[in-house]
Amino acid sequence: MFSSTAEFHHWFAQACAAQAHQVTRVPLDRLEGWSLQEGTGNLVHRSGRFFSVQGLDVQWAGRDVDAWQQPILVQPEQGMLGILVKEFHGVPHCLLQAKMEPGNSVPVQLSPTVQATRSNYTGVHGGRPVPYLGHFLDPGRGRVLSDALQSEQAAWFFAKRNRNMIVRTDEDIPLLDGFCWLTFDQIAELLQIDDLINMDTRTVLSGAVGLRPPTRAAAADPDSFHGALAASWEPQGRPLHGSAVLLRHLARAKERCTLTRRLVPLADTARWTMHEGVVTHDTGRHFTVLGVRVEASHREVPGWSQPMLMPNTRGVAAFLAKRINGALHLLVQARTETAAMARVELAPTVQCQPADYGPGARDGQGPAPRLEFLDTVLSARPDQIRFDTVQSEEGGRFYHARIRYALIEADEDFPTELPSAYTWMTVRQLIGFVRHGGHLNVEARTLLALLGFLPATPAVPVGAAAHA
Repeated sequence: MFSSTAEFHHWFAQACAAQAHQVTRVPLDRLEGWSLQEGTGNLVHRSGRFFSVQGLDVQWAGRDVDAWQQPILVQPEQGMLGILVKEFHGVPHCLLQAKMEPGNSVPVQLSPTVQATRSNYTGVHGGRPVPYLGHFLDPGRGRVLSDALQSEQAAWFFAKRNRNMIVRTDEDIPLLDGFCWLTFDQIAELLQIDDLINMDTRTVLSGAVGLRPPTRAAAADPDSFHGALAASWEPQGRPLHGSAVLLRHLARAKERCTLTRRLVPLADTARWTMHEGVVTHDTGRHFTVLGVRVEASHREVPGWSQPMLMPNTRGVAAFLAKRINGALHLLVQARTETAAMARVELAPTVQCQPADYGPGARDGQGPAPRLEFLDTVLSARPDQIRFDTVQSEEGGRFYHARIRYALIEADEDFPTELPSAYTWMTVRQLIGFVRHGGHLNVEARTLLALLGFLPATPAVPVGAAAHA
């Protein structure tokens, strides 16, 4: 337990220094334990477990490019992401871990108490057991506060889901090396820092937003942003639309969705080729499939090799917000997700790699249509930006993948009536949807965690000028 975040940062610096690690790029055709499968060219592990890299054929996607092929990560097993919560002196604390992931741009970040694939926690790698796992596999030892199957990045994972759990315990918990207890308020401060709290922690925390009502509610000026945010938390919430209307909105979007997708051999994936040990698109855009060799002192095994996906540009995920009936509403998109199990999920207002919408983005087919609301986000004035931070994506599979996450409050004259894919939701409505699982995509869940854990004291957005 830390009396201040300054004390945490001192501990974290020591925890990072204690973890020896090295990540070395290796050609895919020389990855130890991996091979290009004869006949398909798929990248597979010799155990037949963990994951593979295959091809995906997409048709009738309903986007500006309606059909394409691409490499995709196929990991049919579900992972476990869990945060253990315990009260100390009447204050709930979360048990988090300083953990190195090979793809992190900042190697060591704060991960959940448990972050493991089924292959890992069943010992396929032959390594050490996963600490604290029993609290989640046997939740009868504590009180389950949140438990939902949630999707992963559907642009790069095929139908991938993880179990997200928060379990409260009254047991005496031994504090192992590299783990720490943090209060929700301390986590709120740390979420404002770029590349510190990893994606897996953020998605689990989205299920904890409802456990931490805003402490500023009583004192907030109802005409201020924080007053509108507090109203958005209230049970009545003064929402523009009721929950039944929102469920119909999502159901209609799924009904309209024409997307079909099927796995194809990686070797037959159009416009993608292996050259000099990596798989790239013939335009040099989108992402690269590369190989790494990892050595790490504080992981279940001291070393391993694996393929990873590396996006070639930084992404943006942002909610536009507007005060309606005195309560903050977020503009939510029912978005076709290429490889999501549900095909359509609720997503941020804007979610893309902006470079894909610039000159030449459609490979000689003329300029790509400008994405709806992208210019509104990218040209937002500093006084409209309520938070702005750059965060790493899942560092176990993605190499230096980072997204700018922002909340932009639109001007008063921003229209309320919008295209059919979009709708307005309050914070409380988003909390209700996320707890059921399978409704909000991972980018929307990160934004909900960032919004739900805004510090009680308003502050200048972190990095707003640098991220613009």
